[in-house]
Amino acid sequence: MGEPQSPHESVLLAEVLDALAPLDGAVVVDGTFGAGGYSRAIAERGAIVIGIDRDPTVQPFVDALAADFPERFSFVASPFSELDIAIGERHVDAVVLDIGVSSMQLDQAERGFSFMRAGPLDMRMSRDGESAADLVNGLSETDLGNLIFAFGEERASRRIAKAIVAGRAEAQITDTLELARIIEKAVGRKPGGPHPATRTFQALRIAVNGEFDELVRALFAAEKILPEGGRLAVVTFHSLEDRIVKRFFDESKTSPTPSRHLPQQAKVEAHWSPVRKSVKAGSAETGRNPRARSATLRSGIRTGVVAREFQTAGLGVPGFRRGAA
Repeated sequence: MGEPQSPHESVLLAEVLDALAPLDGAVVVDGTFGAGGYSRAIAERGAIVIGIDRDPTVQPFVDALAADFPERFSFVASPFSELDIAIGERHVDAVVLDIGVSSMQLDQAERGFSFMRAGPLDMRMSRDGESAADLVNGLSETDLGNLIFAFGEERASRRIAKAIVAGRAEAQITDTLELARIIEKAVGRKPGGPHPATRTFQALRIAVNGEFDELVRALFAAEKILPEGGRLAVVTFHSLEDRIVKRFFDESKTSPTPSRHLPQQAKVEAHWSPVRKSVKAGSAETGRNPRARSATLRSGIRTGVVAREFQTAGLGVPGFRRGAA
């Protein structure tokens, strides 16, 4: 086999494969290819796999799978939010999405995703557009605080924003460890607790890559391309993402409660039939892969109801707008 060495272990792999089954002969879109862990396992079970990723550094893993499964693997360089465009007119039986940054990307110090490794404050998945350094050094104190609170659920967001603005007044903040040091100095660190920069780095990464918008667009794109009986499996790594996916699958969570004073409305037809309740990693997996502790798998089977148009209403998508008070 030509698979390159990868530090990334696909989370909830067995559970994802089960949610996508049956796989033999199926056409499956791996919308977040990464190191190709899901794609390889799916191809090994006899499926035809279309991998999608916007990160140019995944190419060695693409080449390895193409060599091992030349008749059953293809790849499209694209944001996963445009997976409907990426596959064109091809028939698809299932879609899998693994949302968030991978350990492979965290281990690449030059990408700037990790507060544990020295590197440029970048965080761009596609290597273009606005970087984390641009946000850290360019946003007002109010906007920084709003961003860190909205996308990181960080209670100390105002204090952190104030410390960042004070720090950049002395010199531009362009290094991951420097930003982490500023945050730790501002809020302190509890013994045994998570690093105080965790939520701020999460918020910056989400903002830089437009991750919530990407996720919602990908969910509706999957709904559009999957026929009745098609399967969608989504793995998320924090509560904000999971809330969006939960509400997407369960339309009773997004529909407004009807007034008892108004005429009774027809019941909304479901676009998805849930396979099961959310799935978490077991103790064996979390023991060998700490990243799996925060992972949640939700999946569904497509009904015959016509696909919805893209929308964010009712999905609980966090908002951040520059210049807001």
